[in-house]
Amino acid sequence: MADSEVTSAEGVAADELKQFIERLERLEEEKAGIMGDIKEVFAELKGRGFDAKAVREILKIRKQDHAERQELDAILELYMQALGMV
Repeated sequence: MADSEVTSAEGVAADELKQFIERLERLEEEKAGIMGDIKEVFAELKGRGFDAKAVREILKIRKQDHAERQELDAILELYMQALGMV
């Protein structure tokens, strides 16, 4: 391979890498903005008297598959019974 081909190939790879980096930087900026929005919504719901911890748990539960959630609930119930918590 000639020196000009190596330099050209490195230049293309460098340009491609730079594009990836710039995309990631833009996405990180968007992510920061979204995280700020989420914080504002949680502050608003707390201000209206809702429990933020409970809402976070509901969000977590809603992401789960129904069957997976039922299985986890059954195991949790069993463990709590074994510990005399129910």
